[in-house]
Amino acid sequence: MTALTIRDVPDDQIQTLKVRAAQAGQSLQAFMQELIARETTKPTMAEMMARLDRETTANITSADVLAAIDEGRAGR
Repeated sequence: MTALTIRDVPDDQIQTLKVRAAQAGQSLQAFMQELIARETTKPTMAEMMARLDRETTANITSADVLAAIDEGRAGR
């Protein structure tokens, strides 16, 4: 596993993270590892859009749409 160092983090932000870690019953290290894991497993909006594009692409022509409309109207 790789060590990660983040420099120049403002003191107030460190204090907030420490408080949140304590409230979660975790060390700051465990809290940050969980935060990183959560962030890296959640897809970005761009990744979600690319996935939707791949999964929802359909080869439907306007003729197919018009035929479906006509079919629906004929069934009334």
